Amino acid sequence: MELTGGVQTLTVTGAEPGTQLVVRDSDGRDIVTLVADGSGNAHLAFVPGRHLLLDSPAAMAEVLAEGTALAPGRYTVVDTTHPDADAGDVWVRDVADLPDPALYEQPLEEGYGYLTVRDGVKLSMMVRFPNTDLYGPGPWPTVVEYSGYSPSDPDEPQPSTMLANLLGFAVVGVNMRGSGCSGGVFDVLSPAQAADGYDVVETVARQPWVLHGRPGMVGLSYPGISQLFVAATRPPHLAAIAPMSVIDDLWRQQWPGGTYNSGFTRAWLAARDMQTRAGGQAWDLRRIEGGDEVAEQNQRIRSQNMDFELFGRSLTHFGPMVEARRVASMVGEIEVPVYLTGAWQDEQTGSRFALMLDRFSSSPSVRFNLFNGHHPDGYSPMVVVRWYEFLSFHVARRTPEIPEIIRVFAPAQFREAFGVETELEADRFSHHDAFDDALADYLAEPPVRILFENGAGTATPGGPGHRFEVETDQFPPAGIRPRRWWLDAGGRLSDSEPAHEEVEEYLDDVGAGAHAYSGEILDDLNRFTQPQVPIDWTRFDDEHFCGYETEALPGPLLIAGAGHVDLWLQPGSEDTAVQVTLTEIRRDGIEQRVQCGWHRPTHRAEDPQLSDDLKVDHTYTLEDHELLTPGEWINFRLPLYPVVHLFRAGSRIRISLSTPGRDHPFWSFEAPVHEGVAHGIGLGGDHASALVLPQWDIDLAHPPSHPDVEAHRGQPGREARPITNLSRSQVPG
Repeated sequence: MELTGGVQTLTVTGAEPGTQLVVRDSDGRDIVTLVADGSGNAHLAFVPGRHLLLDSPAAMAEVLAEGTALAPGRYTVVDTTHPDADAGDVWVRDVADLPDPALYEQPLEEGYGYLTVRDGVKLSMMVRFPNTDLYGPGPWPTVVEYSGYSPSDPDEPQPSTMLANLLGFAVVGVNMRGSGCSGGVFDVLSPAQAADGYDVVETVARQPWVLHGRPGMVGLSYPGISQLFVAATRPPHLAAIAPMSVIDDLWRQQWPGGTYNSGFTRAWLAARDMQTRAGGQAWDLRRIEGGDEVAEQNQRIRSQNMDFELFGRSLTHFGPMVEARRVASMVGEIEVPVYLTGAWQDEQTGSRFALMLDRFSSSPSVRFNLFNGHHPDGYSPMVVVRWYEFLSFHVARRTPEIPEIIRVFAPAQFREAFGVETELEADRFSHHDAFDDALADYLAEPPVRILFENGAGTATPGGPGHRFEVETDQFPPAGIRPRRWWLDAGGRLSDSEPAHEEVEEYLDDVGAGAHAYSGEILDDLNRFTQPQVPIDWTRFDDEHFCGYETEALPGPLLIAGAGHVDLWLQPGSEDTAVQVTLTEIRRDGIEQRVQCGWHRPTHRAEDPQLSDDLKVDHTYTLEDHELLTPGEWINFRLPLYPVVHLFRAGSRIRISLSTPGRDHPFWSFEAPVHEGVAHGIGLGGDHASALVLPQWDIDLAHPPSHPDVEAHRGQPGREARPITNLSRSQVPG
């Protein structure tokens, strides 16, 4: 039996199957009993609040729900099945426990191979050099793409890898532990993964073919999120990171507003469960069948990979274990330049990423490109040159200038990838003779670039391309202010508080949670690169929502950031969830989706550190959870996810309050709903509800007319229907 102490992990291999293994802490207390599986493996990353025998999914669920991460320190493992066997001691590391620097001297060569990290685990990797005919011999500027997808697949490079290679960068694609052909046990966004990333960066930095000895990191979505974890460990030779389409918190991604996301997040976790099994990705199986003995040995521990769908469902409340993996809590530790893109209507990860943009306090330089649109749009021709500029300045340390041959072939490549033929943005700094002058010019630009009406800026409606933009020094922008409208009878949003109290009601819609308007293509995510995607935006019946809208706006109104509904609710059940959907009713009679928000008011306690007069976040802890009393009024702030949107003069602002569902492309909800149960919305008097939006008072030059309804990426439109709210006496039943 072998014991290995990793970063906040303990792994047992070679045990007799079925053996019970008691793990004791340094004080001699039994903290957990593991059971060796059929392959003789056991793994510990989470410890329960009381001693448990981990022999069932139910026991593991209890650990996940109430336990904590395994703390660094000395542990003893006792084989209770063989009482005469010697106990074994093992040291569990902290992320800050660095290895002998000699580890980082291991040579990495072009092509496929393995990189060893501090606990001896071997990670599969693929090194790709750029075209030497175009970019000359090394050393080359180098970036790392690191994720649990397939960055080390030697046959199919990931998008960031292809782009960086094409533009003159060497790329090292590395699979996280427990994925691809890498060894170790997989765990989503764990401390071990962060420490491995540190070791990867420092090892790559020592290679003679790495220009300046300082690699950067690239990637969108999972490989984007992983950059934030790795950069927060502060590898001393990391040059910069370029994360795109990221999240701010894994738990809130799984439980938006406290309601389980049974759509994209559940499907994503299920895919990780499937793909991290032994041979779960076709390419890793091909390598094993082709004689890769390291890959075969690495995958013998896969029997200990966790069921992450169970993981997600078990964490019904926010707690210390998930706080330790919260992205937003880490970004203040990042001390390198950051380039980040995100879409307000991202069908996969949402827009909560914007809530942490003001927390990159230690980064010497940030560049944020923000827009309406889809998850893959960070790769689009609309912004890809800005990505190249950032990497050129901070990793290559040269003035960005795209080779002419790349410009010639780019339109055809964009047509294939995004369904629109367009040229690359012109080089903006090539007129400078000296790099330092170009860099100074670049750094003098405002760090935040906000793009409007993505999808309407090309000849192909819906193809990535914006119509106009604005730059600002921060996000949320300076000068935004809360703009309040009161919910009023007859479906109105009024500038003044109603004088008399009234109540309007909606019934739970038991079918809403299962319906996502592009859910039929959840297994075909690449469709969202194209100009048009299948949409079935179903409506709530009149009795299942309450809607409210302003008069026609006398002038344009710009919002930027997070808002909320200050809601008085008279619940009809002891547990419920509420969705708010913000739309624009255009002058042409089209209702255009802008943004959504969700909250389960059994979690009523706000987190004062994360809330202000506009943005709202809640603690979601077990201690603060409180069931509702049917018929008893409650007041809470229902968060509206961050968004930037220009409402044109003559448009009306509308919100709809309902059961969660129907109004999102991929997110579905397991909300607490009951057939025939009605919930009251307070209007005026002692129970005056209001919509609060982040108004940004700037003079923004913009085209006077709306684009075609099909042109807004991420913002579907449909014919607007009149609001017909039901008073309490009109609600069926």
